[in-house]
Amino acid sequence: MKNIYFPDEDITFNDLYFVCYMIERVARNIKQRNRYVVEHIGSEGLARQLSIAETNHCLNPEQVVSDWKEEYKLANGNVDITQVDIEYTDKVPSETQMGKVYARLIDSVSKQGFDLVQTIQNIYASPICDAIDNYNSSAYYEPSYVQTRAYYDGSF
Repeated sequence: MKNIYFPDEDITFNDLYFVCYMIERVARNIKQRNRYVVEHIGSEGLARQLSIAETNHCLNPEQVVSDWKEEYKLANGNVDITQVDIEYTDKVPSETQMGKVYARLIDSVSKQGFDLVQTIQNIYASPICDAIDNYNSSAYYEPSYVQTRAYYDGSF
């Protein structure tokens, strides 16, 4: 995908990773699912955020969270994915770890000729997101190729 502001520049994996990290960070901050954030940002917003990611990663992440909440009119919810069953796990992956998980999955799928923005929307709307975001299961730390196969199969 090309940068919408600088058509000679490509969107990099690091740009994608930053946007996925911010989706995770915003979703946790407002206690909503990632798909809610992605749906509210929309196609144009995702293309814009990917295009300005190189600049935004220099900002304080809390400022970016605040900006996204205001710009996309994101409402607080009551979903706390960080609440885990201590019998299964005592660790919640960080926003940066989960950003990397989603960036790898999206990159894997989009390399097969799919539009990057549409791939982001499709993956976050997919039922496998519920499995990946369930930290009591092992889906979030499965290898990328297993997650990619699960995406195409529709489940783990």
